[in-house]
Amino acid sequence: MEDILECGCGLDVHKESIVACLLTGSANTENKPTKEIREFGTQMKDLIQLRDWLEEHHCVYIAMESAGIYWRRSIRSWSNRSAMKCT
Repeated sequence: MEDILECGCGLDVHKESIVACLLTGSANTENKPTKEIREFGTQMKDLIQLRDWLEEHHCVYIAMESAGIYWRRSIRSWSNRSAMKCT
């Protein structure tokens, strides 16, 4: 199977924190992707740090899990500046 993405991030959005798992690199069996997990707050300055961290790694594909409405602020903080694609 051919690799589709070389960089992707999963976000687990909570009321007061966001846990981000960034996978970069090839998904083939010889070289496993590099995994980096970081935790961010949910204030605007924290969301900007998260956005900048993802842009620094050229990550534009994001999968987000959230209970309730906590994800809305995250989307708003990226929508005007970034080419990120969230699902």
